[in-house]
Amino acid sequence: MLQELAQKQARLLASYCINAQPGESILIQGSTVGLPVLEALHKEILLRGARPILKLEFPYQTAEFVNLASDEVLASLAPGVMEEIHGIAGSIRVETPMAPKQGARPERMQRWSQTLHPMAEVRRQRKWCLTQYPTEYAAEAAGMGFEDYQRFVMQAMFLDHDDPVAKWGEVRERQARLIERLAQASEIRILSENTDLILNVKGRTWANSDGKRNMPSGEVFTGPIETSASGHIFYDLPTLYQGREVQGIHLTFKDGQVVDAHAEVGNDVLQAALNTDQGARYLGEIGIGTNYGIQVPSKNILFDEKIGGTVHLAVGSSYPETGGLNKSTIHWDMICDLRTGGEILLDGEVFQRDGVFV
Repeated sequence: MLQELAQKQARLLASYCINAQPGESILIQGSTVGLPVLEALHKEILLRGARPILKLEFPYQTAEFVNLASDEVLASLAPGVMEEIHGIAGSIRVETPMAPKQGARPERMQRWSQTLHPMAEVRRQRKWCLTQYPTEYAAEAAGMGFEDYQRFVMQAMFLDHDDPVAKWGEVRERQARLIERLAQASEIRILSENTDLILNVKGRTWANSDGKRNMPSGEVFTGPIETSASGHIFYDLPTLYQGREVQGIHLTFKDGQVVDAHAEVGNDVLQAALNTDQGARYLGEIGIGTNYGIQVPSKNILFDEKIGGTVHLAVGSSYPETGGLNKSTIHWDMICDLRTGGEILLDGEVFQRDGVFV
């Protein structure tokens, strides 16, 4: 099943997600753990007449680099890196979650993120896609057997269908109807047992995330007015951030800024992230999950933020195409489950209740 998944995933990434064209240079990045899908992707890019640039990493390479690099190395990019990034037409990043071994120290990881920021900004201006290849650790984190997890991934990406591209077209149409309603709203209020948060999105553009940039996908999102967030929110779904588990995040906002923050697990990671720069304490995104084929949290943000019936808000950088202005070297999505007693209100009218659009 794993080989079949790799081939189908690579075909979908090269054609639908990144739409590689003859003569284009496409950057492919991933760990040797995901070699089957990287090999298949390399082949698919070539078959489309494009030029693959394959960058392989070994497991835990980033953590080792961040922990052992000198301050000078940590603060600078290698010669030629920016020139290469400016020359690509698109990029594909394949994540392969691994069990924590030697975690990167949070404060040094934030410094490295700042160094990478100029490169990340250039990549965001090109075609890009982020995806995941199944690993034993990802299956264990999701509480599934490895074969069951492979099926979970295939279903989340519609790779179990004869025509995955057509299925993603259906997602795009359904989300377009939601955006029609959202585009008319100014105020969004999120309510649940431990959450009462108000945002303003007047004049902002909602994006239809249909699998082009994230695979899997299934969400609509925008950048809220930067100074509008007021109230408190509890993110009850656990997440992994830079290789560290963080659970039970409580954030309080005033005039758009996080003024109080605490995590029940991984609080040091949360505090380090919020102290990265001034923009890290403001919201860059509100996203509403629409993929009801993903219902089980897997401690993987790529899947969990798409769960139908959840809402996620990211501290840090916004997406300029939505009208968002917030700038930061981080972008951290945190998820609030609304399926048991939660609501989303648009200008006082119920838009979603108990995770179901009304």
